[in-house]
Amino acid sequence: QVQFVESGGGLVQPGGSLRLSCTGSGSSFNIYPMGWYRQAPGKQRELVAVVTSGGSTNYADSVKGRFTISRDNVARKVFLQMNSLKPEDTARYYCNRQGRLGDWGQGTQVTVSS
Repeated sequence: QVQFVESGGGLVQPGGSLRLSCTGSGSSFNIYPMGWYRQAPGKQRELVAVVTSGGSTNYADSVKGRFTISRDNVARKVFLQMNSLKPEDTARYYCNRQGRLGDWGQGTQVTVSS
């Protein structure tokens, strides 16, 4: 079973930055696209950023230009650098495969004060 552990969330003021980290376990981490997802209370989980095994990236329009996803295949980690944070970025953030989901981890809470 594929498992993920997220860290790096916290409370930040609008305009601030955070860097989220995810450590993967299980088989075949390095061959799958990885995504960062977020879910706010009362809303569906949404995919905000994807990085392929080769390092190509895609972003939701809402975060484009502000967030950067990256991965370290040797360490089996994926990162999300979040800059210029807005109150609407407040959510619990999760990492997972994109397209072939593993189990959801606990996520890490990001709160941007309004």
